[in-house]
Amino acid sequence: MPNVSLLAVLVATLLGFVLGGLWYGPLFGRAWMAEHGFNEPDLRRDFNPVATYGTTFVLGLVAAYLFGVLVGPEPDFGFATVVGFAVGICWVVTSLATNYLFERRSGRLLLINGGYHAIRFGLIGMAFGLLG
Repeated sequence: MPNVSLLAVLVATLLGFVLGGLWYGPLFGRAWMAEHGFNEPDLRRDFNPVATYGTTFVLGLVAAYLFGVLVGPEPDFGFATVVGFAVGICWVVTSLATNYLFERRSGRLLLINGGYHAIRFGLIGMAFGLLG
C-alpha cells in the first residue's frame, strides 16, 4: 500500500468541499444555475443532501488519496502545488472541455466548472505540500 498521508487526504478533501460550497454558492452559483436553466426550487426538488454531500465527500477522498499516490510521500510544496494545478487544468479541464464540445455546453459553464476543479486540485496539491 502506498505511503499517503491520511491527514493530507482529509484536509485536501475538506478544502475542496469548502471551495465547492463557496464556488457554487455565493461566488458563481447564480451564473451556474443560469447556464443550466435552473432556479432555486428546481435545485431543491428531490434533493437528498445526505446522499449528495456524502457521495461528494467520498469522491473527494478518492481523488485526494490518488493525488497523494501520484506525488508520493512528503512532496515539496512547490512541486505538489504545480502538479495540483497541472492535474486540474491539463487533465480535468481538458476532459470537461472535450465533453462540453460534444454536449454543446457553453464556454461560460466550462470556465465555472473547470475553474473550480483547477483551483480545487491546486489546493489539494498545497495540502500535500504542507502535510504530505
